[in-house]
Formats: sequence, C-alpha cells, structure tokens
Amino acid sequence: MDLTPFVDNLRRELAMAAEAIGEDAGTLAQRLTTQVESATRLTLLEALSAAASEITRDLAPGSVDVRLRGRDPEFVVLTPPAEPAFQERPDPTPPPPPVDDDSAMTRINLRLPEHLKLRVEEAAGKTGISVNAWLVRAASAALDAGARQPTPNVGQRYTGWVR
Repeated sequence: MDLTPFVDNLRRELAMAAEAIGEDAGTLAQRLTTQVESATRLTLLEALSAAASEITRDLAPGSVDVRLRGRDPEFVVLTPPAEPAFQERPDPTPPPPPVDDDSAMTRINLRLPEHLKLRVEEAAGKTGISVNAWLVRAASAALDAGARQPTPNVGQRYTGWVR
C-alpha cells in the first residue's frame, strides 16, 4: 500500500487551509508539511497497525499483519488451517481421562471467541459429555500428539501485533 497519495492529500489540504488565511501562511504551511512528512507516515502506519489489531481480534483464530517493505506497508491475512487442531476419537463415548485420587484439580478461566465457544459446545453435545470434559480431552489429545511429534524448525519468522 503506497502512503504517498495520503501524505500528498494532507499536504494539499493544509496548503489550501493556510492560503485561505494569507499568502505568507501558505508558504509557511508548505515548508512545515515538507518537514513533517515522516511523522505523517509514522502516524498512518500506527493507524494501520491499530486497525489490523482490531480486525485480528474479530478474525480469531486467523490474523492480519502489517508488514513494512521499504517505505510501504502491506497487509498479510493468515487464515487458520483447514483441518482441526486435533482429531476427535471415532468412539462416541470415549473413556474419561485417567484421574488420580490424589491429583488436585485446578480451576482456570478460559476466554473464547463466541464462534469457537459455540463449536466447542456443539462438539461436546455430539459426544454426550460436558464442555469441561471435552476441553480436558482436547487439551490432553493436543499435548499427547505434540509430545510424540518433534517441533519442525520453522526458521526466522515473526508474527504478532504492532502497537
């Protein structure tokens, strides 16, 4: 995305507003806008980053990143993988996870996007168990699968939000 048209438009608008005051003000405005071009670009980049963060919050588990190539930002939309993060067991009534009599239970608060919460409730209902039991099984399956497979070397890649 080329920011130059936006910076030029701001420069023209300021020049027109200053010339309405007088010719000297127009000359001063032209000199000032030339000096604040980098600050204008930085402010536009901050606005784009804030917009990408807001979109990412609504797009979860996907995301939108703003990357800077030279002087121009570009948007990169990352969509979640098509296959589920873990495979459900084909048996509709799988055995509950083993619980030691001496093991302590811990309570956590889990915040999920509304669309993901609905999918979790639907999956738990299909298997005939509570949402909590389904989440425990999902976490166990994901951790067990991760322990069996080595983590691939992804290389140097950075993801996240910019503020």
